[in-house]
Amino acid sequence: MKRFLTVCLITLLVLQAITGLWGGAFLIIAPDGSLFDMPVSALKNSPFTTFLIPGLALLVLLGIVPAFAAYGMIARPKWKWPQKLNVYSNQFWAWTFALYTGLMLIIWIDVQVAVIGYGDVLQAIYVVVGLAITILSLLPAVKNNYATG
Repeated sequence: MKRFLTVCLITLLVLQAITGLWGGAFLIIAPDGSLFDMPVSALKNSPFTTFLIPGLALLVLLGIVPAFAAYGMIARPKWKWPQKLNVYSNQFWAWTFALYTGLMLIIWIDVQVAVIGYGDVLQAIYVVVGLAITILSLLPAVKNNYATG
C-alpha cells in the first residue's frame, strides 16, 4: 500500500509539473493570454497588466517545483542544498516539496478565483489535485517512507 500511495503522489506531481510548465510557458510566450484565449481584461482586479508574471510564477512554483519533488522522491539524491528550504528537518526534502506543491496549488486556485472569479471546471479539478497531493503527502505510509530521523 505504501508503494501504491507513493506512486499515486509521484504521478500527480508529474502531471502537475507538465501542466505547470506548459501553462507557464504559454503565458510567458504570449503574455496577452491569446494562446489560452484569455483576455487581459480578466486581470483587471489584479496588480498585473499582462500574464507574464503569473506565467513565470506558474512555471516555477507549479511546474519546476513539482518536477523537482517528483525527481527527488524517485531518485532520492543526496543533495544538501534543498534541505535548506525544508521546514521539516526530520523529513527528506522531496517529501516537503511535494507538500509545498499541494498547498501552493490550492492557494494558486483560491487566489485565481478571488481575483478573476470562477470561470472554468479546471479550477475545481486543480483544487482537487492540490488536495490530493496534500493528503497523499500527509498519509503516514508516505510520510514515514521519507522520514530522515
